[in-house]
Amino acid sequence: MKIVTIIGARPQIIKAAAISRAITQHFSSQITEVIVHTGQHYDTNMSEIFFQELGIPAADYNLGVGSGHHGAQTARMMEGIEHLLMEEKPTALLVYGDTNSTLAGALAAVKMQVPVVHIEAGLRSFNKSMPEEINRITCDHCSTLLFSPTPCGLA
Repeated sequence: MKIVTIIGARPQIIKAAAISRAITQHFSSQITEVIVHTGQHYDTNMSEIFFQELGIPAADYNLGVGSGHHGAQTARMMEGIEHLLMEEKPTALLVYGDTNSTLAGALAAVKMQVPVVHIEAGLRSFNKSMPEEINRITCDHCSTLLFSPTPCGLA
């Protein structure tokens, strides 16, 4: 099984550490993880230091997207992720939370018929003026498996 993990922001790196560690320690003969960093957070203190301190393997790919307006940033991520999905041909794509990286990964994967696994799915602010709320809702609808951290996210 091959899983592509999409990360781009500090909270995603922190959450991905636990999954990457479990794959490495317990499932390395069954699961290959390909880590893709979109570059949404690109500063050393917002990104690289967490890889080092949490013992996460270096990203296999870094799209280097950086900052920008939501649409442009998400589009650049989608373009890079789509290319990588065609190359890597994963069994599933793993995304975390509610960032533009999450949205880009989910949209690219679902359009290519790659199952999407959404960690920290279901959390809601019920405020559609927040870009993160739009990202969560859209990503949840694209996902095959949704993992909610709280019971209220299951509703």
